[in-house]
Amino acid sequence: MKVRKSIRNVLLGGLAMASTATALQAEEATDFNQVGKQMSIMLQNRHYDRMPFDDELSQRILKLYLNDLDYGKLFFTQEDVDMLAKKYGNELDDLMIKAKSMDVAAEVYELYQKRVHERIAYANDLLKKGKFNVDSDATMKRARRDMDEPTLKGWPADKKASDELWTKVIEEAYLSEVLRRKTIETRAKEQGKDNPLKDEKPINEKLALRYERILHAADEVDSEDIADYLLSAVAKAYGPHTDYFSAREMDRFMSGMNNGFVGIGALLQAEDDGATKIMGVVVGGPADKGGELKLNDRIIAVDPLNSGEMVDIMFMKIDKVVDMIRGKEGTSVRLKVEPADGGEPKFIVIERGKVEMKDEFAKGQIIESKKEDGVAQRIGVITLPSFYADFKTGEVRCSEDVRVLLERMNEEEVDGLILDLRGNGGGSLDEVRRMTGFFTGAGPVVQVKDYLGRIDMKSSFQKAIFDKPMVCLIDKASASASEILAGALQDYNRAVIIGTSSTFGKGTVQQPMDISRMMPFFAKRDRAGYLKPTIQKFYRVSGSSTQKKGVEADIVLPNIMDALEIGEDKLYYPLAHDVIRKAPGYTSEPREGLFIANLKGGSVKRLAENKDFQYIVEDVNRMKERIEKNEVSLNLKEREKELAEVETRTKERNKERIERFAKMEKQDKSLYTFYRLNLDDVEAKELQKMDPTKDDDSYMRRSEDDDKDLDTTPEWPTRLDPVKRESMAILSDLIELTTRAKMAGVNNE
Repeated sequence: MKVRKSIRNVLLGGLAMASTATALQAEEATDFNQVGKQMSIMLQNRHYDRMPFDDELSQRILKLYLNDLDYGKLFFTQEDVDMLAKKYGNELDDLMIKAKSMDVAAEVYELYQKRVHERIAYANDLLKKGKFNVDSDATMKRARRDMDEPTLKGWPADKKASDELWTKVIEEAYLSEVLRRKTIETRAKEQGKDNPLKDEKPINEKLALRYERILHAADEVDSEDIADYLLSAVAKAYGPHTDYFSAREMDRFMSGMNNGFVGIGALLQAEDDGATKIMGVVVGGPADKGGELKLNDRIIAVDPLNSGEMVDIMFMKIDKVVDMIRGKEGTSVRLKVEPADGGEPKFIVIERGKVEMKDEFAKGQIIESKKEDGVAQRIGVITLPSFYADFKTGEVRCSEDVRVLLERMNEEEVDGLILDLRGNGGGSLDEVRRMTGFFTGAGPVVQVKDYLGRIDMKSSFQKAIFDKPMVCLIDKASASASEILAGALQDYNRAVIIGTSSTFGKGTVQQPMDISRMMPFFAKRDRAGYLKPTIQKFYRVSGSSTQKKGVEADIVLPNIMDALEIGEDKLYYPLAHDVIRKAPGYTSEPREGLFIANLKGGSVKRLAENKDFQYIVEDVNRMKERIEKNEVSLNLKEREKELAEVETRTKERNKERIERFAKMEKQDKSLYTFYRLNLDDVEAKELQKMDPTKDDDSYMRRSEDDDKDLDTTPEWPTRLDPVKRESMAILSDLIELTTRAKMAGVNNE
């Protein structure tokens, strides 16, 4: 376990602050000054934009560094920021190249820690006094983030202004908690249930614990953390997806790509009082097999090596706790746990093992529906959360998983396919290239261009294995590799794209590079980390970049995401959108073959009659107005009025939905038959029928919120959300139109 130097201890001891850079570098093997220098050289030589290290870049780095450290502009003062800008605004580029950047990183972070201590002390003083003005006409901003690009403005002018801001921050937090508790208490009373919050700590005490966690997070740093903060800002000055990964971050990244890791198989959550709560247990994982660790148990200490030396983890950052619990397969970790049932603390030893997050794997379903003519129509559904792959062994590949699902769907003679890419943030380029061919056949999939303007075409050499009509679902969280697949399906006129107005708009390629390989031979490099620079841009086979623009839906369905600040164009310093020539060899099926105008017309009629989409449109308009206003009242009566309006609207909607959903559920039972087709089912002789309202194919048992039982919002009938239900209707229309066209073609012949 690393020894951690706390600035807080120095401050409370009344001593002058020592150089954090000197103190912390003595603890670590890696020379992060050299890491910064080599990273600077790599950025200038490897990044797509090849921006020089100059004063303009230096100012950009400082803006990002301060904004990332103090995201809400709550801790620094404008005096602090102006001082740092004057001192380092034009110097960071030179200091990076000269391998002298870590002294600056330490100085800035020390100042940040100092301000965190001052602000939390002020907050605690207000909470102890417990007197809040809830009758004023005061307001505060909901969000304090700079919109177009980070600036060095917007912080409170000085200590006095900071005190005034934090008075509002505490008052708003107090009001929000008062209203939350009142809402839950009222709901419990209306439903004749016990108040689940009756034993909660007093509001002031709960808020004090919340700020205590912020304090510990600021103090709980080592040299790797401090270097990470600055080097990440340096990388992001080149664009939002260029990044620096510390050694521990790279380990997490690789685990995420293959949907597996070595650990105990538990989902952790940081609690306000400092403990770490068990919110989920992976079915069949080490913790589940051991049987001792239960949902809602609270971990308070960890012995990573099961050596008898427990480490207190109270208020420790959740990622650090995770790192301590994970380890090598076959080794054991010892946990000190407060049981959920309130018993005495106990020790639990769990042997680590490989944990597969099967919820993140591709999964399928077949929905059979009865048509008016009595003929059954079978629709296949594949949900793909990410383009995962195990780069080390190649044993885990999403393209292979999708292939076996498609082949089984062919055996089951499905009439069409819904490919659900909602929330899919991307992943392996090789996997998406291979997978595209399953639907389009061999041919160009995507083009990539480097900084010299050289264009490389990436093709699929796969034979098409699915040729039935299909639709592809997208949303604003569909990014990168998802946009390559959706864009290719659209360019080849192979699928109808349905969802939000467009996808995320990430049209750039990043490549992790080991910084240690570039460092001088005798330099200390054990945990140098990785630079992940943008090296290329994606272009669709039609020639349009997905950068900033994304893939635009053929049929747009109302979605709250279209009201939120989500997308590449909302990030700082994104690369521009542009267009190149079409990919050589690219040819597509006629656009008319998808009957977009007909499908859109039918969808518009259904949406006009669909209450759920009408509700979404209302919510989108309210959300846009709220974001535009960017203001929250600090008046209790005003907030109670707003909350009452929300509660009334929710109750009215729920009343209407409960009655309507009951009819839909009954209708669905007579209309649909569901068959589960996950990866575990592809070899089964016969697919098992399932009841979507009862069948739980989740691979993790999860803890529920205390107040969830009070939420009377009904689940979607047959667990078909409005988007999925409308996509089924669109696909059904597409199948029918395609069949008619083929029949007409045969008759004409």
